[in-house]
Amino acid sequence: MSAPTASAEAPSLHRDNTQRPRWWKEVLVIVWLCWVYDAVNNLASLRRAAAYAHARAALQLEQTLHLDPEAALDHWVAGHHTLALWVSNYYDNAHFVVTLGVVGWLWWRHPALYRPLRTSLVLTNVIAMAIFWLYPMAPPRLLDPQRYVDVVAATHAFGSWHVGTLATAANQLAAMPSLHISWAVWSALAMWRIFGRRGWALLVWIYPGVTAVAVLSTGNHWLLDVVGGLATIVVSTLIADRWQGWWTARQARRALSSEGERTGMIGS
Repeated sequence: MSAPTASAEAPSLHRDNTQRPRWWKEVLVIVWLCWVYDAVNNLASLRRAAAYAHARAALQLEQTLHLDPEAALDHWVAGHHTLALWVSNYYDNAHFVVTLGVVGWLWWRHPALYRPLRTSLVLTNVIAMAIFWLYPMAPPRLLDPQRYVDVVAATHAFGSWHVGTLATAANQLAAMPSLHISWAVWSALAMWRIFGRRGWALLVWIYPGVTAVAVLSTGNHWLLDVVGGLATIVVSTLIADRWQGWWTARQARRALSSEGERTGMIGS
């Protein structure tokens, strides 16, 4: 009885393994994205004047709409050192840890969900990097250091990209769109697709909300950057889901066609 059981389980395990993309290909995609980011970062200094002009325009629009909470949040957080340190460490590290953790978990445990979500995340980064070059924008902390406190630098947060060697590796003029927001919404969406039927699943959306407060209160993004980050992930996800639907339907048609040909050959 044990032999048939092992035989029956083998195909299922095989299907899971073939469905999961090869890890080294996924790593190559990450390496390529890092290379593109670095290339844009190396050219960022050529767009400095445009970045500051765009930041002034963003601030003027927000003030016209009476939607400019950045300074108030920034001053409030900066006035509470312990809170500022926590928020800064969250800003510097959570988006990497959470996003990469979700990516790895999806790849390992939920490969069917991983494919469209992976495509969405990659497309989000490609769109964002194109905007970083075409429409660079300085963050509040650089536009007006007298008004906006660089909370991350002031608290000497762990892994800060604002000072020291790491500062040269980060594009300081890439506020629009906020990838912190895009990645946070993506992570919440992935969790929602896994656990959406459970009552507590709505709690996953707290993460993007907290991230929005963190990026605004540390002087790193304008409210318009947050909106831009949200728009970027929405567009990317719609495109990725549409592509995955088309690809799945195409594969199903090919499978039916192959099955029909095989049945015809057996019948003849």
